[in-house]
Amino acid sequence: MSGGETELVQYFAAKGKLNPAKFPIGIGDDMAEVKLPSGGSVLITTDMLLDGVHFDTKKATLEQIGYKSMAASLSDCAAMATIPLAAVVSVALPRNFGAGRLKRLHKGILIAAKKYNCPLVGGDMTSWTKPLAISVSMLSVPGKTKPIKRSTAKIGDAICVTGTLGGSIFKKHLEFEPRLKESLAIAKAGANSMMDISDGLSSDLNHICRLSRKGAIVEADKIPVSRNAGGLNAALNDGEDFELLFTMPQKKFERLKKQWRFKVKLTAVGKITGGRAVKIKMPNGKIIDLKPGGYDHLATNE
Repeated sequence: MSGGETELVQYFAAKGKLNPAKFPIGIGDDMAEVKLPSGGSVLITTDMLLDGVHFDTKKATLEQIGYKSMAASLSDCAAMATIPLAAVVSVALPRNFGAGRLKRLHKGILIAAKKYNCPLVGGDMTSWTKPLAISVSMLSVPGKTKPIKRSTAKIGDAICVTGTLGGSIFKKHLEFEPRLKESLAIAKAGANSMMDISDGLSSDLNHICRLSRKGAIVEADKIPVSRNAGGLNAALNDGEDFELLFTMPQKKFERLKKQWRFKVKLTAVGKITGGRAVKIKMPNGKIIDLKPGGYDHLATNE
């Protein structure tokens, strides 16, 4: 998130202060954590996807749209190194959507549910005169480590990403794989902070730095640009990569790379610094501000 979204999230958090003993993680992370009377905890996330914003029903199949709606929330689980537990899905269907089309949408949802062991346990449906809207709420539980937050980056940490960035519009945003198993390995290796890249590297790194009260320097030449991305700007700002952005001590990252057994590659693209400035070293050697340039749902609003 960036711009107006960030300001509103800060406003909501300030107005709705939570008891950290009951809610160790609240507004502003990929998931919120709720302590249970039994002593354990459960994490929850919710995502709303809209036709014309997150997908296009004229270009994507309903199976792809259903898959993405689940996969986006599964990526939130990965962002905090948690294990998906169950999901509920609500849909607002355009008039005359029809049972056949709804079954195709449901098929895509179930594909993701089965593949990533996150059962669909309920939901709701209604109809209206607007385009298709899908809302997914998902529960997860901690893995062998505590959930990893966005606000805990340390000075000297390597800034790292999984996979390649940019070019999400070329079906990548419909067919991505949430990095669930990878996130558990990254957490076990000693990551200090983590989130998934949904709004773009430029925006999401700024978000980690703002919450951690740290700065950063990124090297443009090290950013893994997707084949279809069309350059550095796309890799920084396209968004919906759904890769992991994480920070950890350099030595731990080097050890992690040697032990890595997953197909997706790991890349260190910079380091966390003191102060609050987030910078990027360009290929010509010039160092400039790395400003949030990713998607902002409230960018045109006052």
